[in-house]
Amino acid sequence: MCGRYAQSADMRELMEQFEVTGSSPTQSLPANWNIAPTNPIYIVRADSQSHEKNALATVSWGLIGPWLSEINQAKASQSRAINARSESIHEKPTFRAAFKSTRCLIPAQGYYEWATALGRFAPKQPFFISARDEKQLSIAGIWSSWRAPGGVIIESASIITQEAQGELAEIHSRMPVFMPRDSWKQWLDPENNEIEYLRSLMVVESPASIVIAHPVSSAVNSVARNEKELTARIELGEPETLF
Repeated sequence: MCGRYAQSADMRELMEQFEVTGSSPTQSLPANWNIAPTNPIYIVRADSQSHEKNALATVSWGLIGPWLSEINQAKASQSRAINARSESIHEKPTFRAAFKSTRCLIPAQGYYEWATALGRFAPKQPFFISARDEKQLSIAGIWSSWRAPGGVIIESASIITQEAQGELAEIHSRMPVFMPRDSWKQWLDPENNEIEYLRSLMVVESPASIVIAHPVSSAVNSVARNEKELTARIELGEPETLF
């Protein structure tokens, strides 16, 4: 799974990398080196006026189920829907409608993952995983718009995950689905709604080759911590590096 990630880029940087020529927020979100469920996050999606353009938006992390009717219940549900499994996203009631018509990209400076007992690292050891080319990771996601009885609208999003591959599987059994640049247009286009085709877009060759991981301090365990130093490498001894 992906339960925390970092994003410190100014929205102008994101607009440049993700070729945003459509709508965008009026101001940048503050840098957050420890984004937690329900926090505001950036997404890139098709512009509502022209699907040929990319738009940048801010939403809440954790997709709200379309059947929920009370705002407190809806907000409480978000922490349970921050991730959607690529293998079943087209079937799950919370995610299937968004997968079919409102997909997005979720830019990330990098994400945190905690080692499980299945790998070769001490259980619960946190790692920071970022792009080898030092650019923003482009993570596949879905978003939706939910209206409360009083008329309040909450836009929310989930990260799509897949089975971990290669050396990333030494840390955790799951990893985000990284969406390559040449698939952005097809992925974001709401007119593309053929399920098997959409599932094929989530099959990426050697996704583990896109990222590099290093161990970090357990300080990231606290959601109250939010500083760049959370991403700093620490030494573990043997093994002291990961690919």
